[in-house]
Amino acid sequence: MRRIGNPDRIVIIGGGISGLSSAFYLQREAERQGREIELTIVDGAPALGGKINTLQRDGFVIEKGPDSFLARKLAIIDLAVELGLENELTTTNPGAKKTYILHERKLHAMPPGLVLGVPTEIGPFVKTGLLSWGGKLRALLDLVLPARKEQSDESLGGFLERRVGNQVMRRIAEPLLAGIYAGDLKKLSLQATFPQFAASERKHGSLIRGMQYNRKAGAAPLPAVAKGGTFLTFKGGLTTLVNALDQALSKAERRLGTKVQEIKRNLDASGKPTAGYEVVLDSGETLQADRIVMTAPAYNAADLLEPLIDCQELRAVNYVSVANVVMAFDKATFGLDFDGSGFLVPRSEGLHITACTWTSSKWLHTSPSDRVLLRCYVGRSGQEESVKLPDAGLIKAVRRDIEETMGVKAEPLFTEITRLPRSMPQYPIGHLENMKKLRERVQQELPGVWITGAAFDGVGLPDCIRQGKEAAQAIFK
Repeated sequence: MRRIGNPDRIVIIGGGISGLSSAFYLQREAERQGREIELTIVDGAPALGGKINTLQRDGFVIEKGPDSFLARKLAIIDLAVELGLENELTTTNPGAKKTYILHERKLHAMPPGLVLGVPTEIGPFVKTGLLSWGGKLRALLDLVLPARKEQSDESLGGFLERRVGNQVMRRIAEPLLAGIYAGDLKKLSLQATFPQFAASERKHGSLIRGMQYNRKAGAAPLPAVAKGGTFLTFKGGLTTLVNALDQALSKAERRLGTKVQEIKRNLDASGKPTAGYEVVLDSGETLQADRIVMTAPAYNAADLLEPLIDCQELRAVNYVSVANVVMAFDKATFGLDFDGSGFLVPRSEGLHITACTWTSSKWLHTSPSDRVLLRCYVGRSGQEESVKLPDAGLIKAVRRDIEETMGVKAEPLFTEITRLPRSMPQYPIGHLENMKKLRERVQQELPGVWITGAAFDGVGLPDCIRQGKEAAQAIFK
């Protein structure tokens, strides 16, 4: 594949965090191996960053896309250190550790000891008002129920229902875990989302015992910059990371505001496929590529690759549309003080919002001290209608929900709406095996092409960065 004496021409399709991290680590790996490369990043948006979008307004730091990442997932921390950003990292307010769940229109603090919705401290769990006594007893049956013998994948919701019962699954686990994917737990793959649950059942015969063991054993030690909280972000917002990557990739060509229209195989004189590809842009330009890194959403990737290869596995990954509504208030008129980071809303509550983050309480750097910042989430699998409401209707619906749940009647100083259509990939049962088959097929039939991103192995920012690094290693191995 490599053209002797010439740089490797690599086209990266997608300028989000998956594409940028792929480019960064390709550049690093090429330097390490003493290879010359020509990188070109193509994205239909006018700027790099994908869903990452930080707005600085009136002293507020407002995330219109993702707002943070898990501290225990070190890929993003490693990248921050490599970019010299470790001093820009910040964690959540230690005084706002409580999280609430709405049940029958009342906010209930999540009981201490819940780990990913699974109780590891029995005393606080049996006192919660989130569950009936029958629901609590059913959850504790997990301690005596036999483990499942089959090793095949199953749905996340089906697993939790089998181990700890329907009430824990619907009232605690779904609003907590589905918030990550905006998904229906009964349709999400267990192995692709929380494989540690299945491992706990196999090893300890009980989900609760397994999570108790994991909690006592503790995770691997975190670097100093990651200590002090479950979540991290950057003081100036997540765009800090995008800007640093942009600068680190100053030698890479950009084709922004233009989309890839077609990918063609290079052909020899007899019409047979040979090394390399042509990447045709809707601007009319054609890029020559020795290698391609595809980081576009599964549906876009399938559109481009299907003329060359079977992509049924990509078509099986559905996407959910979501929106978020950020509201700023004057603290003097807001009428409420927070003792936590926000609340989650189960499907059964029938509200438009799926969660509300008390942003100015959770992240002290995001708001002036005399202001309040709220971020409300809208949309999940099977409940996407609210996302399509016109701006005025969406704001009205969200304000009605926060008045009903928190009693907030104050008029916002301003409101920011972000709609993210088809943004949350849903991993179906058997997803990991499907993606393995697809990648093997691509490797055999499309040499020099690597497909990666949120549709494959994790939707969080650290997961996408890890996959970008893996893409670079796979291409240059």
